[in-house]
Amino acid sequence: MRACIYGAGAMGTVLGAMISRAGVDIDLVTRNAEHVRALNAGGARIATPSGRGAFTQKVSALLPSEMTGVYDVIFLMTKQRDNAQVVASFVDHLAPDGVVCTLQNGLPEESVAAVCGRERTLGCAVSWGATYLSPGCVMLTSSPGAMTFSLGSSFGVNTHICLAEALLNCAGRVETVQNFVGARWAKLIVNSAFSTLSAVTGLTFGRIARGRKSRSLAIEMLAEGARTAKAVGVDVEGIQGFDLSKWLCGGALKRAVAFAALPLAMAKHSSLVSGMYFDLVSGRKSEVDLVAGKVCSAAFFAGVPAPVLSAAVALAQSIERGEAALSPDNIGLLYDSLKANGAL
Repeated sequence: MRACIYGAGAMGTVLGAMISRAGVDIDLVTRNAEHVRALNAGGARIATPSGRGAFTQKVSALLPSEMTGVYDVIFLMTKQRDNAQVVASFVDHLAPDGVVCTLQNGLPEESVAAVCGRERTLGCAVSWGATYLSPGCVMLTSSPGAMTFSLGSSFGVNTHICLAEALLNCAGRVETVQNFVGARWAKLIVNSAFSTLSAVTGLTFGRIARGRKSRSLAIEMLAEGARTAKAVGVDVEGIQGFDLSKWLCGGALKRAVAFAALPLAMAKHSSLVSGMYFDLVSGRKSEVDLVAGKVCSAAFFAGVPAPVLSAAVALAQSIERGEAALSPDNIGLLYDSLKANGAL
């Protein structure tokens, strides 16, 4: 079996290093030429916030132009905004009976399948994060024990799933999910809250979960997402043992328990900062419209109020346009504004 990771940035480098450490050959493909040179020269250096569990692993890194032959599995880990063009650029390197498995955020499967076909498209919701530090070096910002993968198909039974599962098992715990749409929505709901708040503030997920105002915003954003999923007929899967629908849509007492438990629930991801934050810092367009924006759109068409999500998305888009500043103070501004309007 021949495999590659297309879009070997921070998370792709971690995944590739772990698969390679298990003795399995996999190519790490990225347009970042400096990163390719450093990976091939000194291996993938995987750091951790505490230093425990850090390692360096020899890997095979390529530029897209250096890809040859065909692959049985291509893990797609680029930004999803340009999926049509990106998948079209490598589809000739996909074996006739191969599969593209997207590990992107949001709901990217349709855009991948539009190019390579539904029968050759898998999805995977991941529950961990990483940050790019320098060429050849990335930081795993989630606990290694939190590296889980929810693998499945949005289009029914897929006979290729065992190929991707075998590789992902080298890096963490893999769950093959029959209700994959529900697993996708679980990750989408969490990202819509934490990634969006992290993006507009620069705060880690841990600080968001611990702060009183930020936790209140996050809980309400999670609840808006859970209510939206229910309204559009999605049976949301649990995520790392947490049943979003049960605790966020189950009345005041269960919401209070969820509020109290949120710091503990996010403990394994306390050092994680949203990748969208780095987009905003660099003046690039983020994926907020493809993550929290997707939930807001679904809520609008389902007639579900989502004022907190909508306000956070609007703030992120204002930052993209240069009309608002990226700052930790945005937590207080959002909270006070929404509280005054009766949304909290």
